[in-house]
Amino acid sequence: MNISFDNTENAFASKTNKQLKMARFLFKTMDNPVLIQLGVRLSPLAIKLGLPVKGLMRKTIFQQFVGGESLLETANVGEVLNKYGVKVILDYGVEGKQGEESYEHITEEFIKVIKYASTKNNIPFVSVKITGIGRFALLQRLNEAPRIRSGVHDNEAEAEEWERVRDRMYRICEVAAEYKVGVLIDAEESWIQDPVDRLTMEMMEEFNQEQVIVYNTIQLYRSDRLQFLHISHRIAQQNNFMLGVKLVRGAYMEKERDRAASKGYPSPIQPNKHASDDDYNSAVAFCFSQISDTACVIATHNEESNLLATQLMEKNNIPTDHPHVHFSQLYGMSDNITFNLAKEGFSVSKYLPFGPINDVIPYLMRRARENKSVSGQTGRELILIEKELKRRKDAGIK
Repeated sequence: MNISFDNTENAFASKTNKQLKMARFLFKTMDNPVLIQLGVRLSPLAIKLGLPVKGLMRKTIFQQFVGGESLLETANVGEVLNKYGVKVILDYGVEGKQGEESYEHITEEFIKVIKYASTKNNIPFVSVKITGIGRFALLQRLNEAPRIRSGVHDNEAEAEEWERVRDRMYRICEVAAEYKVGVLIDAEESWIQDPVDRLTMEMMEEFNQEQVIVYNTIQLYRSDRLQFLHISHRIAQQNNFMLGVKLVRGAYMEKERDRAASKGYPSPIQPNKHASDDDYNSAVAFCFSQISDTACVIATHNEESNLLATQLMEKNNIPTDHPHVHFSQLYGMSDNITFNLAKEGFSVSKYLPFGPINDVIPYLMRRARENKSVSGQTGRELILIEKELKRRKDAGIK
């Protein structure tokens, strides 16, 4: 195997010089902590006040990290990616909406996206966020209860509310199973994750009998998640269903540490990056060791982890297109990983959010904060973009 994540010709084959220069501008902006702080605070306010910033955002950060405002717009991006052997994970990127009417609407949107994905040969998964179909405070109350249902029995309204969340999740997974589209259930903050895990395991037991439809997301920057992966596998074996996991490092590091410090409990986050890396790589190795009944999505921008995964697959004679192994990176980032993996025949996708710009703003602000907190990520993106622009200039490519 001759794979290199430094090959920028493969990495940016789908990008014009104009697109690369815009990406360079964006990553330079995101490398400035002052500008990021201003953007995170002022962008949602500007949208709320009706200031004329939508056009600017649509041509810059929205275009870089989002597929479009509709499925039709997103289809164009999907077609471009498909030319290079890159698949798509669709994410209806609406965050923070509240109310039963909104939860029902979002459930129907998820179902619509699943049915759409089933008509395309390069959309194997959709992403689902439980906080999109249920109240955050309800999940937090359930998380704090000794068991998933205790703590709400004295409140009939909340018990019924949780049943509605379960029903929405069941309907989504039922359609996904019918149309044979994988459902990746997003991880949440640690203080609401327990009911998410329990509900996801319940859906796996129901729908992962003959093939893996439902996947839980495991954040390996949490110090307890490698053990949780082992426990999840044991439960799956005991109850005769297949395990599906999406392996990520995590999305809420600064928020988790700040909350732990303010409330005086031990941080659930790993003590250092080395510990996160070790657990992540161990999780990949464990999934490969159980490949017959465990499917994993290796969703990371870490080049060493991706390279290790390809080496482990070669060592263990796991085909590059094995149905239980999939790689993924966020749209707009780490093209050097995605496109080089695709070039070597690996099953790899871009995680592609879409939705009205007003609704996707929280996702974009989270993306900006995460980039800021991941050491060296924006710098690496800039180095690769500069390298490719120089290569094209030297070769006379306009």
